[in-house]
Formats: sequence, C-alpha cells, structure tokens
Amino acid sequence: MIAKDDYVIVLDFLQHGKPSDRRAEPVVQCVGDKFFNLLEVAIKDGVGVKTKDRLYIGEGKRDQVKYIRGRINYSQLTSYAKDSIQEVVAELVSKDEKRFVDFFNKSIPLTTRMHSLELLPGIGKRHLFDIITERKKKQFETFKDVQDRVPMLPDPKKMILKRIFNEFEEKDRHRLFVASSII
Repeated sequence: MIAKDDYVIVLDFLQHGKPSDRRAEPVVQCVGDKFFNLLEVAIKDGVGVKTKDRLYIGEGKRDQVKYIRGRINYSQLTSYAKDSIQEVVAELVSKDEKRFVDFFNKSIPLTTRMHSLELLPGIGKRHLFDIITERKKKQFETFKDVQDRVPMLPDPKKMILKRIFNEFEEKDRHRLFVASSII
C-alpha cells in the first residue's frame, strides 16, 4: 500500500512551469504533511500560492489543485525548494511531536542484530539499551523527556530531522518516516 498524503505544503511555486516543460502551466513543488511525499502539482489557472501554503490533494473537490503531476526525488527539487524544505519539515515534526516521540516508545528490532532505533543518526548500542530501559519504566512524552532521561543523547528532534533528510536523499534502503519514491 502506498502512503498517500491528503495535504501538501508548498516548497516552491513555478508560475510558468519548469523550463524543461513543454506546457507552461503553474506548478508547485511540495512535500506531504504526514508521509513526506515529494510531489509536483499543477495549480489551477488564476490561483496564487506561496511557500508554506497548505493545499488539499486528497480525494474529492480540490479548490487550488488541477492535478498531481507525479512524485519527484529530492534531487529534482529547485534550489529554492531545497532551502524551504528544511524549515517546513522542522515545523511539521514540531507540530506532530507525539508521533515522532512514539517512535522512541514503540520502535522494534528490524533483525536479530539491528533495531530500528539504530537507524537514527547518533544512536548506537549504548543509547539503544538506555532508551529501551527508560521506555520500560515510563513512556516518553516529549523530545525533551527523551533527552533528559537518556544520558549523553544528542537532540532527538535533530536526529529525526537528519534521518528524514537521509531518506529524502535515499542514503539508506530502510524507510522510517518518508514514503518510498517507488510507485
């Protein structure tokens, strides 16, 4: 099953489309607000959008979106979109902090030798065992709670963000937070 987003956040608005396109229609490069799908979306004529606008792309009536042009890779983003995505994803992670903290609470082993927590940058065996020990005592509630209860742990939010960007850039075959680019 493909993880589909109902809403996207605008990263860049190309009013006349991409230079390589034959069709000169308004195009938006955007990121899904839940599964972090990278998409290009055609915008209806006469509709103006700006960076960080939230657009509905789900089933049913779409007020601003003409159609979804397709998924794109991180390397296909414009320079402006690559700059925008840093801040947009950080805001999305902050807004949905409970979801990402729950990753620390509910993550499981991938194999007998590797735990999904070890896919986060900065977590080795020592931190892994400390996190598992602490979550058995009491579930983590916030990023600060994780950091306070696990000695010498780097900033958990930054670890999540770094992992998301590693997944955007396809640096690892495992996907924790970003939907697969394969359709």
